[in-house]
Amino acid sequence: MKEVKVAGLFVISFSLLHGFLVALNCTSPTPEALFDALEKELFSRKLLRPVKSFSDPLSVSINLTLVGILGVNEKDQYLTIFLWQVLQWYIDGLSWDEKECGTNRVSVPREDLWIPDILCTEFMEEDKSPKTPYVYLYNTGRVYEDKPIRVVATCKLVIFTFPFDIQNCSLTFEPYLHFVGDIRMFPGSTAAETLTESKQVLQTKGEWELVDIVSAQTTLDITGGSYSEIKYYIILRRRPLLYVINLLIPSCFLITLDLFSFLLPPQSVDRASFKMTLILGYTVFLLIMNDLLPVTGDTTPLMNVLFSVSLALMVASTLETVFITNIQFSSNRYSAVPRWLSVFVLRYLAVVVCLPPKKRTNRVTVSLHQPASAMNASIISLRNLQSVSGDTPHEEPPPEPALEELKKLSRDLMAIRLQIDKHCQGSNSSQEWQMIGLVIDRLLFGLYILFISTCFITIISLWMWSYFVITENK
Repeated sequence: MKEVKVAGLFVISFSLLHGFLVALNCTSPTPEALFDALEKELFSRKLLRPVKSFSDPLSVSINLTLVGILGVNEKDQYLTIFLWQVLQWYIDGLSWDEKECGTNRVSVPREDLWIPDILCTEFMEEDKSPKTPYVYLYNTGRVYEDKPIRVVATCKLVIFTFPFDIQNCSLTFEPYLHFVGDIRMFPGSTAAETLTESKQVLQTKGEWELVDIVSAQTTLDITGGSYSEIKYYIILRRRPLLYVINLLIPSCFLITLDLFSFLLPPQSVDRASFKMTLILGYTVFLLIMNDLLPVTGDTTPLMNVLFSVSLALMVASTLETVFITNIQFSSNRYSAVPRWLSVFVLRYLAVVVCLPPKKRTNRVTVSLHQPASAMNASIISLRNLQSVSGDTPHEEPPPEPALEELKKLSRDLMAIRLQIDKHCQGSNSSQEWQMIGLVIDRLLFGLYILFISTCFITIISLWMWSYFVITENK
């Protein structure tokens, strides 16, 4: 009796150590007979890893198919996608005869089998996809598990080239607990096959476009042990048409309008009011479109730099207009133009900006006031003539009213003459200041064109360079 018990314990220990080594025997080709055999030989051992020995690793293959790109959050740096995940592994020693049992495969509840704990290590939220309660079990011992998963995964997003950016997000699938000696992962299909199938079934046609899928089989070494893992690199490209139409084109229109506002003459049109209206409109435009711009803590997109530079140029052009308008309308209160400034601006800078100075007019000023020396000479000659004729009056005649009026009129004419001369001198100085203002305005207009062209060419070059670098690295 004791020998029988020892033999029974030996058989049980041998079966636990060497896995599922007995083929199923069905009493009839019916589902009831097959499930009775599975219940007896398989379902009762669902707590055991289905291998022959504890030292044997279980090989699990994984296939992924990208079904939908649900969203990319640049601020929180995560990617939301929808996948079909297919896992396959073999139960060692399990088999049955198709003719004896009536089928080569059967669907069984997941709770009745040992299921590997394969997870995506980049997950950030709980999987809220529909649950699949069954798996397929084949007569060769192969287990086929196909289920949808909603992955919210961390992804380091680089938005420097927004909206012409390409993102590379990795998805790592590995056992959560079992080491590489227990579960060994390997891809069930090539990356090209995964990409082709994903493009065929991809449902979303929104902002993001699937460019490529790359897979790699790696091993993660940590202090406690090593994990077998499969990495998938999901490469996405943003469709920039929405942002080009809603952001870039209106911004270019406004900056072009500000550029051509330099053609308005500052002496006859209130150019500053026009430019202030442009700045106000551009600010409102940026506030409305602020939700379309990505925000991150470590990188500033080139598009944000472009908008900041455009706003700064508009403000600078408004300040330049205020300066030129002040010269044009307040020059009559300025002192005379310094000689060096007049020569430098009107002789040299005017030639550089293709604005030749105005020619001076040859005007002759006629004086209506008789010089004092001539008046004194006429008085002396009149006295000499009277002394020669012997007709020297003993007393001067009293002043007549007409002579007093003439003297008063002479003083008034002299004051008018002085005011006219002063006005003529100030008018010449004012005209010279206005000419200097026109030359400076033309010069700043050229510098404005040069600076804005350089900024736009630099930003576009950085866009193209970064795009090609990212494309080559992907």
